[in-house]
Amino acid sequence: MKTLFLIGLGRMGSALAYRLKNRGWEIYGYSRTQTTRERAKKDLGIKVLNSYENLKNFPSPKTVWLMVPHTAVDEVLQNLKPFLNKGDTVIDGGNSYYKDSQRRYRELKEVDVNFLDVGVSGGILGKDTGFSFMIGGDEEVFKKHEKLFKDLAYEEKGYAYLGSSGAGHFAKMVHNGIEYGIMEAIAEGFELLKKSPFDYDLREVARVYSQGSVIRSFLIDLLVKAFEDFGDLEDVEGYVEDSGEGRWCVKESVELGAPIPVIAQSFYERFSSREKDLFKNKVLAVLRYEFGRHRVKKKD
Repeated sequence: MKTLFLIGLGRMGSALAYRLKNRGWEIYGYSRTQTTRERAKKDLGIKVLNSYENLKNFPSPKTVWLMVPHTAVDEVLQNLKPFLNKGDTVIDGGNSYYKDSQRRYRELKEVDVNFLDVGVSGGILGKDTGFSFMIGGDEEVFKKHEKLFKDLAYEEKGYAYLGSSGAGHFAKMVHNGIEYGIMEAIAEGFELLKKSPFDYDLREVARVYSQGSVIRSFLIDLLVKAFEDFGDLEDVEGYVEDSGEGRWCVKESVELGAPIPVIAQSFYERFSSREKDLFKNKVLAVLRYEFGRHRVKKKD
């Protein structure tokens, strides 16, 4: 039986559980709150653990996948360590800073526990279409778990082993920086369309952009969906959060001497969104909602 222990049953954790459950995996899930555990048991049909201590009831080697915010990973690992044995594997599928992942790899190596850092892309829609995985860590550990990634991946090809510890999360950091830049370009274009002398149906513009044009993309498709979900966006507040990866990209570019002006500017533009209510920032806000169900602020 293919078995996975999944820590974190939020939007992305639930999407992973859903896809694996439909591919014959036995999933044991854990979340801090009882309400979330009960919802996962009911909606996903997975088995749930009521505490980390329940892991003692299962033989090793075990595979434990973390799908929690990067700020919670150290705390979760601290709670997990007493119940991990030699040969177990921990996979961090969240958006962690790659240097933190390298440190965690070394710390777990000291107790003979394997660690893979895995960047995950595809958003909540990945539960149906599959995800993209950027994997770092020891190659032999990756190979032992390749079936897991293949079952989760887009068309069974959306994964790659990219190198030693930290390589997966570094690649995901850059992926998200690129995402910042593309989203900013789309948003600025629709700001210009909105202020043009033409009375555009912006949903229709987005739709035709998605049909065979040079800029057609997953994000343009999501913008079409966003106009369906939020109408003309007039009720959306143009407030755009950043979740860490853009900051890390800018920091690394300075340390490595790698110029990334588009990514850096798109990151700083998110700060400006918190001071002015431009249409482009409404576009950014609803795009984040469509791929990750990030919260959209509504006007009072």
